[in-house]
Amino acid sequence: MRTPFLFLAMLCAPLVQAAEHWTLNDQFDQAFTLDDKTRVVMVARSMATARLVNNAVEHTPEGYLEARGVVFVADIEKMPSMVAAVMVPAMRSANYRILLDRDGEVAKGYGGDRESVQWLEVQDGKVMAEQRYSDLPSLRQALVKMAGRVAGG
Repeated sequence: MRTPFLFLAMLCAPLVQAAEHWTLNDQFDQAFTLDDKTRVVMVARSMATARLVNNAVEHTPEGYLEARGVVFVADIEKMPSMVAAVMVPAMRSANYRILLDRDGEVAKGYGGDRESVQWLEVQDGKVMAEQRYSDLPSLRQALVKMAGRVAGG
């Protein structure tokens, strides 16, 4: 009977660890520290999921994510250095902040997979809920809902 509870505790442990305040540099090498104003952490662990995030926000106004308390973490640990040398400068054309997890430590702390965008709702630095998105309409809808929460309070 104890085994299921131990397993459940082990599953929850990474979320508690990941809730700690971390700092990552963005594509402009500017530091960002997770703070209590952050409401959602979106994590992409592959080129495909990073493209999904880009497609969801590329036509939005500058500051769209920030206004909603959303930060985007791109886990680029597995990106070959030659590719990163080209891709990171190319990310500077984005009209939104991309936090670069070069060592994969922040993303790893949240669990997740490489096939979906991980959407973590945080409150006071603690993960309160998790969703995963692997299609554009669902991710866009989640962002629209965040706009409603910001407007509605």
